[in-house]
Amino acid sequence: MDLQVSPITLVLSFVLVLFAMFISYKEKLGTAKEILYSVIRAVIQLVIVGYVLTYLFGLDNPIVTIGLILVISFNAAWNAHKRSNNIPNSLKISMTAIFSTIILTLSILVLSGSIEFIPSQIVPISGMICGSAMTTIGLCYRNLNALFRDQRQQVLEKLSLGATPNQASRPILRDTIKSGMQPALDSAKTIGIVTLPGMMSGLMFAGTVPMTAIMYQIMVTFMVVATSSISSYIASFLAYRSFFNDRQQFLA
Repeated sequence: MDLQVSPITLVLSFVLVLFAMFISYKEKLGTAKEILYSVIRAVIQLVIVGYVLTYLFGLDNPIVTIGLILVISFNAAWNAHKRSNNIPNSLKISMTAIFSTIILTLSILVLSGSIEFIPSQIVPISGMICGSAMTTIGLCYRNLNALFRDQRQQVLEKLSLGATPNQASRPILRDTIKSGMQPALDSAKTIGIVTLPGMMSGLMFAGTVPMTAIMYQIMVTFMVVATSSISSYIASFLAYRSFFNDRQQFLA
């Protein structure tokens, strides 16, 4: 029996979205319109991207591949920047963190022979890397804003005693980097037990030898944890400086 998603399945699935909107309306959460807008936008984007990728995946052109990496990376950086709550230079910081991470990760994967530099293999991996980095950087921005606000007095006291901005910010930076990494670490701890690994399952359904599928999933897990750690570190250490002026005075 061939399994497939039918229009009836999509309609029934949308009923669940309506239920989510009902909860939002009943509890006055104010997210009903956002839920509807999000799913409509997701459908439109998936239809367009699906047909575009079908064409692009058939190409074996390095320029096209690099162009797709740049588009994905910039999109991720832009979305992370929008979560910064007006941290100065947040777009530049996001781009630096994401581009550094994706160049390092893809270089290792391509040079080791794990993947080929073609759109059908580079685009999905780039999406995983940028998606993980985007979420991590967004969390870092949120935590930096919250912690500098909550610990304002402690930072001022340390500065008055002669500490540099870096020294005064160290506890905040540690908490921020840790918080940014936590979703990836939690996912790594529970993969295969709570969450079923998508890549491994997909490869096995496609008939790949189990050990090969397992090794690819381990590679992806390593990649996501490393991406989260590197992007969290870079974004935190670049962004915290914007809370101080050139004379090392605290601005928040």
